[in-house]
Amino acid sequence: MAVHPRSVDEAIARFDEVVARYDGRNAAAIGARRRYYSRAARSVARRIGYMGVALAGLVIATIGFGLTIGPIGWTGLFVVSLAVLGILVLFSIWPGETERTPYSEQLPTRSVIRQLDTLLMRERSALPMPAARRLDEISAQLPLLESRLAEIDLLDPLAQDARRLMGKHLPELIDRYERVPAAYRNERDGDGLTVDERLVASLDAARSALDDIGARLTREDLDAFETQGRFIESRYKDGGFKSE
Repeated sequence: MAVHPRSVDEAIARFDEVVARYDGRNAAAIGARRRYYSRAARSVARRIGYMGVALAGLVIATIGFGLTIGPIGWTGLFVVSLAVLGILVLFSIWPGETERTPYSEQLPTRSVIRQLDTLLMRERSALPMPAARRLDEISAQLPLLESRLAEIDLLDPLAQDARRLMGKHLPELIDRYERVPAAYRNERDGDGLTVDERLVASLDAARSALDDIGARLTREDLDAFETQGRFIESRYKDGGFKSE
């Protein structure tokens, strides 16, 4: 008997696996693309919403003019048409995504992480494959970090370290790598590493640091879960029941 997916999530997961098998990308890369396109879709939806509000305001203003002052006439109709055209042109050239904001201590954590996620998505194809795989692994850590860091104070040392790594050090690493001409990337540094090898080693260090930060942020929940599990096991194990 054929086995069918038990949920939409399972069907999506199986589709992602098939796509990854044929395009050579892993699930982390697919997840990064999905988040990127989701943000792009929300940006387009906001633009359409603003356009609708502007057009509705123009219609209301035109009706109000006709009711209080008089018919707009051919001249007024021409002006309204120009206004509609201007609104359409304005919102068609309006930038879909905001430019990358330079890192600062005041930049919201969500903006820091989402800017990094977008950067990793865009720069993946420009980096050598070993480095691209590291970007995928880093990108896969970002949703957890975004949700956990939102729960702690920005002045917490752990949050500050994570924000600087994601908002400053990683983007600077990628920018500096891309500034090195391709012809010079095989030259070895004082440790005997090429530019590409140094990039991979640095990304490995960043990935490990973010993994450690994520583990420390979830430690309290893990401990609480273990405590609750032990309580339930001791109270209800083997079908028993113990009164408090």
